[in-house]
Amino acid sequence: MTTYITLLRGINVSGKNNIKMNELKTVFTDLGYQDVVTYKQSGNIIFNSNIKESIIIEDTIVSAILKHFGYTIKVILLTKKELLAIFNSNPFLIKNPDLDISKLHVTLLHKNFNLGTIEEHLQIDINAIDDEFEQIENTIYLYCPNGYGKTKLSNNMFEKKLNTDATTRNWNTITKLVELSN
Repeated sequence: MTTYITLLRGINVSGKNNIKMNELKTVFTDLGYQDVVTYKQSGNIIFNSNIKESIIIEDTIVSAILKHFGYTIKVILLTKKELLAIFNSNPFLIKNPDLDISKLHVTLLHKNFNLGTIEEHLQIDINAIDDEFEQIENTIYLYCPNGYGKTKLSNNMFEKKLNTDATTRNWNTITKLVELSN
């Protein structure tokens, strides 16, 4: 049995795509997933499954949400092992373990993203902003000293410039998901 973490993009934001977590939990249970746990109202779900193919799980979740709630939602699926690797590899915390974690975020790009030099794709003057980012595979670690609400390195910008699905979580959420997945 594998532990998975599903991050849904764009639910319960500004009154759009409203989904109650207890209803979402029921949908996941009805799909045959076990030990389903939700965290916050922003679409963080932890569950266990014997299915090994991520694309099958992603497609099943997207279809079930469309059927039950009428929304087409973007899904990022991680295994517990992948989540732990993301958690343990944060370059900002490796360099400075005392960094203010309220300024840290993680943008997760869909697995189908064609990796390369992100700076080439962004076409923004990185030197003109206070924010910092580092990419490790499909994960973009962000340090936003003025807060995520003021950054130019938003989830929408990454999706648009990189032409891929993405979702962003703050570091506290990533930390809590690691705890819950254990």
